[in-house]
Amino acid sequence: MIVDDHEVVRRGIAEVIDRTEGMSVVAEAGSVAEGIRRANLVRPQVMLVDLQLPDGTGIDLMSSLRDTLPDTRAIVLTSFDDDDALAAALQAGAAAYVLKSVRGAEIADVIRSVSAGRTLLDERTVTRRRAGHDDPTEDLTPSERKVLDLIGEGMSNREIAERLGVAEKTVKNHITSLLSKMGLQRRTQAAAWVAGHKRSAWRAESGD
Repeated sequence: MIVDDHEVVRRGIAEVIDRTEGMSVVAEAGSVAEGIRRANLVRPQVMLVDLQLPDGTGIDLMSSLRDTLPDTRAIVLTSFDDDDALAAALQAGAAAYVLKSVRGAEIADVIRSVSAGRTLLDERTVTRRRAGHDDPTEDLTPSERKVLDLIGEGMSNREIAERLGVAEKTVKNHITSLLSKMGLQRRTQAAAWVAGHKRSAWRAESGD
């Protein structure tokens, strides 16, 4: 289910989802009140929620539905890269926080991960972002670190899957998770981070 007050945005997201195997849009809404009513009717597995709505916020919507739809998982899809909003979304029970600048394929990956039960943001992520933590990879799993290194080498998802001996879908899930933990939106940003980190390490070793 998609809750956004801009019809063009809803239509664009719906097209991406409907083209993705195994996914379909069961309802749309443009306000908190409409979202509550329709969600209780269709009981969606996953709900994409904008933060700014005409009669309230996406936080209000998620909070209102937590008791009546405990199995519905929420993804905040917003234009605001704001730490306070991120913390509020976490408190309201959101499983992921995604900026609208994200690519369509990445939205599908996030939906797939969240519907499978994964949570792509946590209290440590919020705390680290607020503190401006020096190491955004601190919370990565060993597998996610390997995938990050291979992204830095310029490998595609298929090449990474072959190198690690796992399914390409597994690689996509790792990438979705590591991007969220690092506070990034695209794999190109992850590649740039690896490149910059390696340059810094080389300079430190060479004494420059």
